[in-house]
This record gives sequence, C-alpha cells and structure tokens, in this order.
Amino acid sequence: MFLQREKELSILEDAYSSKQFEFLVLYGRRRIGKTSLLKEFSTRHKTILFSAQEKNDSLNLLDFSKTVQAHFEGRFFGEFSNWETAFSYITGKLSDSERIVLIIDEFPFIAAENPSIKSIIQHTIDHSWKDKNIFLILCGSSVSFMEDEVLAHKSPLFGRSTIHIELNGFDYLESADFFPTYSNLEKLIAYGILGGVPCYLAAFDGKKSLEQNVASKILKEGSFLKDEPNFLLRQELREPAVYNSIFESLANGATRINDISSKIHEEMQKCSKYLKTLQTIRLVKKCVPCGEDENSRKTIYRICDNYFSFWYHFLFEHKSYYELLGPKRSAEEIFKPENLNAHLGWIFEEICLEYMLRRARSGTLPFVPEKYGKWWGNNPVRKCQDDIDVLLRDRTGKKLVICECKFKNEPFDKAEFEAMLSRKSIFSSAEETSFFAFSKSGFSIWVKENAKQNNVSLVEIDDLFDSSLKN
Repeated sequence: MFLQREKELSILEDAYSSKQFEFLVLYGRRRIGKTSLLKEFSTRHKTILFSAQEKNDSLNLLDFSKTVQAHFEGRFFGEFSNWETAFSYITGKLSDSERIVLIIDEFPFIAAENPSIKSIIQHTIDHSWKDKNIFLILCGSSVSFMEDEVLAHKSPLFGRSTIHIELNGFDYLESADFFPTYSNLEKLIAYGILGGVPCYLAAFDGKKSLEQNVASKILKEGSFLKDEPNFLLRQELREPAVYNSIFESLANGATRINDISSKIHEEMQKCSKYLKTLQTIRLVKKCVPCGEDENSRKTIYRICDNYFSFWYHFLFEHKSYYELLGPKRSAEEIFKPENLNAHLGWIFEEICLEYMLRRARSGTLPFVPEKYGKWWGNNPVRKCQDDIDVLLRDRTGKKLVICECKFKNEPFDKAEFEAMLSRKSIFSSAEETSFFAFSKSGFSIWVKENAKQNNVSLVEIDDLFDSSLKN
C-alpha cells in the first residue's frame, strides 16, 4: 500500500522531465519510506535501482555490476574492475534520446567500505555527466552521513546535487488515510500510538479495533512492532543501554537535562552528547519556549517518534508484567482512559499544532505565524510557573494565538476556559490576541455560550479532519 508522498513524487517527476543532468540526494531516518518512494517512482519509469548492502566493497561492486548489465544488456558478462569502470560503462550508454535514471539506495553502506566513492562520483559528474541526460539519485538512512558527507561543504560532492529531500513522517491527517474505516477519534489514537512512520501504520489492520491491533501487532511475541525500538537502536547506535535509559526517562516525564542526568546516573555532559545523537537520527527533539533563543536555559527534550514514546512509556519498564498478563489483557489495561490519555496528552498538543499550521497554509488563521510551539515560563498575574500548549506569533510579535488542548473524557469547562484567557496577560505588549480551545470530549454549555464574545474558536475531534485542510 503506497499512500501520500504526492509532493515528493512531483519533485522526482519534475527532475525526470528536465532532460538535463539532475542529482537528487534523498535521506531520512530508517523506516520512513525512502525505498518505497523510489520503488513507486521506478514503476513509472525505466530506472536502474541498486540497493547497497552492509558488506564489503567488492561484493557491492559485483552486485552493482550485475544490476547495471542486466539493465542494458539483459545479462551479466562480468564484474567491473572498479567503480570508475562501472560509471564509465554507464557514460557510454548515455544518449540525448533516452533518459537514464540511476538510483543508488543505502549509499552509506558503500562509502563506509570505500570512502573514495564520493570523489569517484564527483569526478564522474564533473567530467562526464554534468551535461548529459542522466538523473542520479543517492539515498541513505544515516541522516548525519548524508548531511555531513554528501551535502556539507567538506564533501567532494558539495555543490553537485541539484535537489535534496529529507523525507519526514506523515502528520496526523496524512496518517489517517491508512485507516479509512476508523472513526476520527480512532484515527487520532492510532497516530498517537504509531506516529507517522509508514511501515508502522501499515502494520495495523484497519479491519480490527485499535485494542486488537495493539494486542496482536505490538504485544504478541514475534510481531514486527514488539521489539522494533530495540532493533532500530542496535542498528544505529553503539551503546543502546544508555540510550534506552534516556528514552525511558523522557517517556516518564524527565525532560530537562539535569533531571535526565540524575535519573539515569550519568554526567550531564555525557547525556548532552547522547541527546544530540538522538536528535541527529530524528528520534528526539530539543524544545525551547516559543519565541526564545535556541540556547534558552529552559530547554527541554521530547521523544519525537510517537511509537517510541508509546513503547518506552508502556512496554520497556513493564515488559515482564505485560508478558505475564498476556497480549489481550495487556491491551485492555493500556486502553484504560487514565493510562492512554496520559500518554496521548502531549501528543494531542502536537496534533493541534499540526492542525494550526495546516490552517496557516490554507490562509484561515488571523495571521501567518513566524514562531510557533509550546511556551512555558512565569505568569506575572497568577504569580506562578505556567505554560501554553500551543502559541503562535506573527513577525512583529504583536499578534498572538493562544491554544489550550485537552485530551480527556470530560468536556472543556469554565475553569479551563478562564485559565486559558488569563494567559493573555503573560504577553502584555501584544495588540491582538485570539484563542483556540481543543477538546476530545467537547465543551460545556457555559463555554459554548461564552466563546464567541471572548474571541475563542472551539475545535472538536471531527473539526481536525475537515476536508479543506487537505489542500
């Protein structure tokens, strides 16, 4: 099942149609759908699609030789002596009349064994391909490698790429397409559990309930998702034990560097280094209050993959307990409102931000925000530490939108409404402030009666899936 990615396919199609040399660098964390995108593109055009493997240079060159020769000759006539010879052979096949697309997937596997491959490709581009009818695509799952060793200034390939794409996960609205028969609330919960990683979403069976899917696709022994976070960390990192500890502390509320350090009994400097690595592989993000400098002392860290957050929140620490309980009863316990809502609370804030950004792109907000995100700090009126679930500011800082997001089983009530309005006083210099209240369980009669006169927009679950947001 191939869903979404229309924008990325359009970029690939434009590059294919240009009839001149194009060089696309495609990268993104593991499981994000890079290979699926390239395979879908390859069904539409004649391509040479080669996937490198984690083995020595000679064996990858042999596989590359077989792939290229099968494309042009329909048979294998012998291994190329080196990569220069292989690329020279392709050069000899170039013509103005036929577009050649060469895709090298998992390029870092080749470069790890043969660092000179970058210079070889650079030389081939500069001397043989830059004026030819060829579309070259290099793809990799190591984000740091692709950014530092392919795109960065120090790389021999710097300045050669004509396009680069970092492939990201789907947002809540894109993810919903995987579950056409679910209710909107069920789609939201599915996203809160699985996040926007295509192969995680595809693992669930839309004909079964969410609880049944969690039991059979996550908790059942041998299921693909059961140990996926551990598997991915072992692939990516040298010391998974320390990273596991960091993830566990993040999933259970320790978000500041000193709290993480204290909880896992590691030095802050070491924790900082490990957190930076997790940011590089797009599993953790650094957050500062909306509008503040990136080096703010109020910095916190969040797990930015919903499935990792779910797995470490529910399964990592309690693995033995859930194994004794069994998949069915474990899923029932996880789906108790007090348990599931606690996990989904901050994720719901992220979903509400995604909704607001979609509205900004569609031109249905009071202004186009320049800064947006969560805010926390001192509330001078209430004389206490306070936070705003989602804050959006225009370029001048004079126009604001303040959002309150409640994922609970009771309606948004008067006390929550008044607390939201009180946060306007935190930004006394703002000239125009409007409010959005988001609620899983709707709004009390009092809130509905007082919303309009206080410039408050009320958003329920079904509103998040308005068809106009897909444009």
